[in-house]
Amino acid sequence: MSNTQNTVKLFVDFLHVPFEVSQVNREETYLKDWPLKFYRNYVSKNKPLLIKHGCTHFPAYGKWNLQYFTDVLSNKEVTVALTPNGYADAIGRSQDPDDITEYFALPEEKIMKMNEFLDNLKNPMENYICYIQKQNSNLSDFPELLDDIECLDWALKAFNVVPDNTNFWMGDGRAITSMHKDPYENLYCVIDGYKDFILIPPTDLPYIPYRKYPIAKYEKITSNTYKLKPVIENEKPTYTKWIMIDPLDEQSINSYPEFKKARKYDVRVEKGDILYLPNLWFHHVRQSHGCIAVNFWYDMEFDVKYCYYRMLQKLCENK
Repeated sequence: MSNTQNTVKLFVDFLHVPFEVSQVNREETYLKDWPLKFYRNYVSKNKPLLIKHGCTHFPAYGKWNLQYFTDVLSNKEVTVALTPNGYADAIGRSQDPDDITEYFALPEEKIMKMNEFLDNLKNPMENYICYIQKQNSNLSDFPELLDDIECLDWALKAFNVVPDNTNFWMGDGRAITSMHKDPYENLYCVIDGYKDFILIPPTDLPYIPYRKYPIAKYEKITSNTYKLKPVIENEKPTYTKWIMIDPLDEQSINSYPEFKKARKYDVRVEKGDILYLPNLWFHHVRQSHGCIAVNFWYDMEFDVKYCYYRMLQKLCENK
């Protein structure tokens, strides 16, 4: 075995990587010892968990839909991500035939009234795809909705911190979140519709291909055409490392045979469910059309597990 393979095996054993994603029902979260059990059995072991009906007690669960937002938020200004293909913050190519470069593609961001955004969901356009996805605790931009979301007391006790961010998500069923990881403990609550997650544990980093890409932003040049405009800072192009593979694209998968060794967990998070997504787990997300969700990000602990992960990163860089 190579050093990297030995480390992967050690890392898997250390983190108790599951063979399936566990489930519990909402009633279990009412038990007095649930915060301790949640931390001991899932957070400390970096194991994902699906809590069925976990947020059905939120007032939002019975209220939030297209009609409710039309009634309450119609004239509210919102920041909407626009792309020609549904892939924001993902690898993409310009629609300009003279530009064959692969970029890390940022969406065009447009401020529009909520009723315009909702009209786009009711009558989807062929030439662009809309998604509210700004990850800056954007739920605070909607004070009209704050009372509809409740604090998860058991999470506050388990993590011993308040959420660092609370984000609101809503969009077209064609919008895709590309494979990535976050340095947060994530509680993802689906209020309406469903989300389909593909999860890969951080132990499988050696099978996840990364590359450095120039950063560009979608820019509409005609009613039907977008181009990718490189992001320039100090008169130089900017770059970022990103995952090269799309787990939905067979050609992409076949280009990187090592990726087939990664363990993938398919999880559907239905209306009223909560997914606990541990820090540094890779995830790719699809959704039903008009899906509405809220997620809570809690700061992760930079403990011994993180040290192992950083060591694994360094070994992968030196392969």
